[in-house]
Amino acid sequence: MLEKLSKLLDVEQLDTNLFRSREHVENYRKVLFGGQVLGQALMAAARTVEGRLPHSLHAYFLRPGSSEKPVIYDVDPIRDGGSFTTRRIVARQNGKAIFNMSASFQIEEPGFDHQADMPTDGLAQPEDLKNTQQLAEEAGMQGAAQNQRRYMVDFRPVDPMSYFDNAVREPQCMFWFKVDGELSDSPIEHRSALCYASDMALLGTALQPHPISLFDPHLMPASLDHAMWFHRPFRADEWLLYVTDSPSASGARGYCRGQIFTRDGRLVASTTQEGLIRQIKK
Repeated sequence: MLEKLSKLLDVEQLDTNLFRSREHVENYRKVLFGGQVLGQALMAAARTVEGRLPHSLHAYFLRPGSSEKPVIYDVDPIRDGGSFTTRRIVARQNGKAIFNMSASFQIEEPGFDHQADMPTDGLAQPEDLKNTQQLAEEAGMQGAAQNQRRYMVDFRPVDPMSYFDNAVREPQCMFWFKVDGELSDSPIEHRSALCYASDMALLGTALQPHPISLFDPHLMPASLDHAMWFHRPFRADEWLLYVTDSPSASGARGYCRGQIFTRDGRLVASTTQEGLIRQIKK
């Protein structure tokens, strides 16, 4: 089992614009974790860009990935402009596309600045909360506990029971999280790590108003698409607050949004995702 996320995110360069994963992480459904493909795809794209950092990405998950084989990342250098650079990335296994993503990079520029406020009323601090591995162990879900450790992210729900039980709640969640261990000072490593972690919390929020959890064996969940915007510098190995909500669920799909804040209240990233939440007939 991997101990450092930086090792997972490191991709091998095969040719000028062609890369291959070195390691993998399965999700609790025993298929490739979507956050891994997001993070590795961004890392591959960044290897073809100099002097610019990603500010946004838009991705589609096309097929389930397998942990039995590496993932090939084919980067298309669509545009290198004066201020912005665009890359298109296609991830493949067995000769078929499992994922595609467009990512935009920008030079550092000054400009107007404002942001939404971080919710602070009654907010518990991460040191006072249990992480998802501990919560799964207490609930007798040993398989889920093992999977939570495999992700290499310390994830702590502000509402401890929201992650595993079937109680009906408003479609809103908050989580403290940080990457296990210490990352380098490379900004792209932290942005790729945030991509990876951002896929861990969104879809479950769409199930909050319904008496079922993401871990129910009669549910087929899967990420369908994922978008992300990076606003300000941050470190993914320091505590971040993920504030999520789900404005809509319909047609076996849940639509979710997220805002990610540093501990001192800076809004550093925003996310959206639509995912499959299909009930399997018993």
